[in-house]
Amino acid sequence: MKEMTTHERVTRMFEHKEADRVPITDEPWSGTLRRWKREGMPEGVDWRDYFQIDKIDRIGIDISPRFEQKILEETDDYIISTTEWGVTLKNFKLEDSTPEFLDFKITNPERWEETKKRMACTRDRINWKQLEEDYPKWKANGHWIQAAFWFGFDVSHSWAVGTETFLIALMEEPEWAMDMFNTYLDMCIGCYDQIWDAGYHFDSIFWWDDMGYKNSQFFSLNTYRELLKPAHKRAIEWAHNHGIKAHLHSCGDIMPIVPDLVEIGLDALNPLEVKAGMKPKELKEKFGDKLVFHGGVNAVLWDDKEAICQEIDQLIPVMKENGGYIFSSDHSIPNSVSLENMQAIIDRVKIAGKY
Repeated sequence: MKEMTTHERVTRMFEHKEADRVPITDEPWSGTLRRWKREGMPEGVDWRDYFQIDKIDRIGIDISPRFEQKILEETDDYIISTTEWGVTLKNFKLEDSTPEFLDFKITNPERWEETKKRMACTRDRINWKQLEEDYPKWKANGHWIQAAFWFGFDVSHSWAVGTETFLIALMEEPEWAMDMFNTYLDMCIGCYDQIWDAGYHFDSIFWWDDMGYKNSQFFSLNTYRELLKPAHKRAIEWAHNHGIKAHLHSCGDIMPIVPDLVEIGLDALNPLEVKAGMKPKELKEKFGDKLVFHGGVNAVLWDDKEAICQEIDQLIPVMKENGGYIFSSDHSIPNSVSLENMQAIIDRVKIAGKY
């Protein structure tokens, strides 16, 4: 079979048909990219070109309330600043460290109502210049193009309200929670309608909505069905009405939720976080004719060349059967992964993932 473009390859996966090989994509941490450059990857080179893997690009928008961003304190070790979401963050200067969330502006329904007034879907929330420059190149070179939606539980608890406050709201003030889900989704739809109508068409929507953690979910299946599932369904229907696919990223163990996602027509699921409890082979057996599976390769193993190559050899032949699979880690590529290991991983996948 002749070598395909990314667009041809991914299209075949969504059709649940074989291609020349499985598509290969991922998201290395910024510290991982710096490490690879120290180890020999040239400056100024797209890492995807260096490893000769697939190119999936995203159109982004700004759906934030646009609160003032400013630095409140800076030391040799950290920076404390405010975000466009109204959050006060402590970012540590250690490579790829996790920020500490110190304070939130949106702490109750009344403050949320005030915040919503800042969230009109105006044209300046779209980076038209980037679209003019990048979109023609993406199309000409056969990239797969995603529209980056962001709505639901993830943005609401992690970037706007705070996890504890929002989990309580799901139980005690569900109307507030649902209004947040739907307001963010309305922002996405409003902006991407403008982009679509301007002639910038994309192949899928992709959104982040982490609903699980290790071996469990943040909320019950009933809570999902009553509060969040309707918003997911509406986003999927919007995508399908435009003749494109719907692709969800949800970290953690969301095994009990997958049948509901299939029911409402989800096309692709990522990242299948094995270390949290996801079971890629089981999912492939149950839903392989309905879902494209993207990920499922344990990121904990990527710094051990022998272990990760063994994992690839036993997993990929199962996941690639009849199409419907996109290779990546089960989250992202940490800075423990050397350039040498990454090259070995890519080389192995191109062999194991060949049709």
